[in-house]
Amino acid sequence: MTTTAPVPTPAPTDGGGSGFGPKLLVPVLVGPLLNPINTTMVSVALAPISRDLGIGAAQAIWLVAALYLASAVAQPTMGKLADRFGPKKVFLTGLVIVGVAGIVPELLTGFGGAVTARVLIGIGTSSAYPAALTTLRQHSARIGEPTPPLVLGALSITSLVSAAAGPPLGGALIAAFGWHAIFLVNVPLAVFGIVVSALWLPSDRLRPRNDDDLPVLQALDPVGMLLMTGTVSALLVFLLDLSAGLWWLLGTAVVLLVALVLWELRAVKPFVDVRLLARNGALTRTYVRLFLVYLLAYTMTYGFSQWVQDVAGYSSDAAGSIQLPAAIVAGVASFLVARKTAVRGPLIAAAVVPIVGGLLLLLLDSGSPVGLLVLAPALFGIPQALASVSNQAALYRVVPAEYIGTAAGLSRTSVYIGAIGASSLIGGVFGTAPTTPDLHVLAWVIVGVAVAASVLTIADRALAGPRTH
Repeated sequence: MTTTAPVPTPAPTDGGGSGFGPKLLVPVLVGPLLNPINTTMVSVALAPISRDLGIGAAQAIWLVAALYLASAVAQPTMGKLADRFGPKKVFLTGLVIVGVAGIVPELLTGFGGAVTARVLIGIGTSSAYPAALTTLRQHSARIGEPTPPLVLGALSITSLVSAAAGPPLGGALIAAFGWHAIFLVNVPLAVFGIVVSALWLPSDRLRPRNDDDLPVLQALDPVGMLLMTGTVSALLVFLLDLSAGLWWLLGTAVVLLVALVLWELRAVKPFVDVRLLARNGALTRTYVRLFLVYLLAYTMTYGFSQWVQDVAGYSSDAAGSIQLPAAIVAGVASFLVARKTAVRGPLIAAAVVPIVGGLLLLLLDSGSPVGLLVLAPALFGIPQALASVSNQAALYRVVPAEYIGTAAGLSRTSVYIGAIGASSLIGGVFGTAPTTPDLHVLAWVIVGVAVAASVLTIADRALAGPRTH
């Protein structure tokens, strides 16, 4: 489809200079690493937190789910706010929330404090990704230069490598300082992000204005936000504990979804542009692909991490080290694909490779050699890299400029719904403690999801289209 953008006019960039230099890219790339690194760092902390606080695996998984639930709702909301008020304001506000969240477990001891901190981290870090894409799109329009593919790729690479590096970093911090360190590390990261963003991000006064003639309430669509929040929250809480049989929540989600669609069809500036999703099949399929790929990726990340500690007998730092090659593989693969403009081939590979990875998991048992334990997560570094970079490129080229923040947020919501589905699946299969047969059940689920993703991707002819940005 044809995107719209303001007529570019030369403008200063608050120290960033023209083009896409380091002063622009440092804050743009620093922010998006916070959410994924917090997302995966906790994977090696679940076992020690469970032992320290005397909780079971099914309860501990709420530490994962809390961040996902908060992020799934907050990402499109932050994107909408960035579209209206400017990405710099929204990003800095989010970083302050992240810094505060880092010290919450020191003040509120126990499981409740940890969950509260994870919710705040989810909300605060949700500002980064939509703010980054909005900043790049607006900067590109302002200087009259297209965003280089490698810059977009770098955004995905940063998120991806930080996600893959989360388990080894978390393991090292826990070994040295205890599990509280995975929260405290957010304080210096947030402070650094605040400093470089305040100094180097372009001022929001320079951004293109698309809806300043609209009243704030019409531009933000708070009713749409609330309906979206209710829909996602009801669905995700239902998925978090399928064994509880909370079918009324599923019914509530359906009712709210219908209300959301009806409302957004009438909204002047809809929070979720239903008409755009209906006529833009490429965008809708991008969201579905993200959901499927991350459902299987996080099923592997969290399921394997718990199993390798509780069944194979490895410590938290050793479990993190076992997953370190996945970070290396992800970084190399994402860098290679970021230099290319084609998206179809990488996305097909991202869907097919997990079939092999899932089958490999069926070979694992408590006595498996370390080499096999390293190979399994390393294989999953490939699809995460390819899917992250290529789906972002597909999203960027089919979304109108004025909708980029919200669309980017919704893409992350798709990821988090997949992650919540993974958390629900793991909690249901593992119960109070994982076993090797349980891991094999997860392996078959991964194979099935990967087959579905492969069929969807191979059949999508829109992926062969040319890049438009």
